[in-house]
Amino acid sequence: MTGRRGGRPLVPAYLSTGGVARPSRALERLSVLTAGGEPAPADLPAAQTALLEELEHGSLTVQEAAALLRLPVSAVLVLAADLLDRDLVLARAPIPPARRFDPDLLKRVADGLRDLKHR
Repeated sequence: MTGRRGGRPLVPAYLSTGGVARPSRALERLSVLTAGGEPAPADLPAAQTALLEELEHGSLTVQEAAALLRLPVSAVLVLAADLLDRDLVLARAPIPPARRFDPDLLKRVADGLRDLKHR
């Protein structure tokens, strides 16, 4: 979108956000973005339209969207926050890492399964 093969971007990242440097709401790099289902307004900036087009194919993390759009994650955070404010995308927090199971509990379960097998 804003890049060319093997060279510098045609449009600096700050122009893709309309000069806005900070997102209007807190999002994380691994926040999952999904299209909201509303049609995009005609006056939507090109970078936001491109983000919505990428989301038509399914949900993406902010980081994945940045890679596809060839924009810095910080720029996509600004774009996504603005689309959230307009109710054009939905976002959910990343799935937290699973907690480790208690090794003693796992040993007791394994022992119980072995006992059942030998009956």
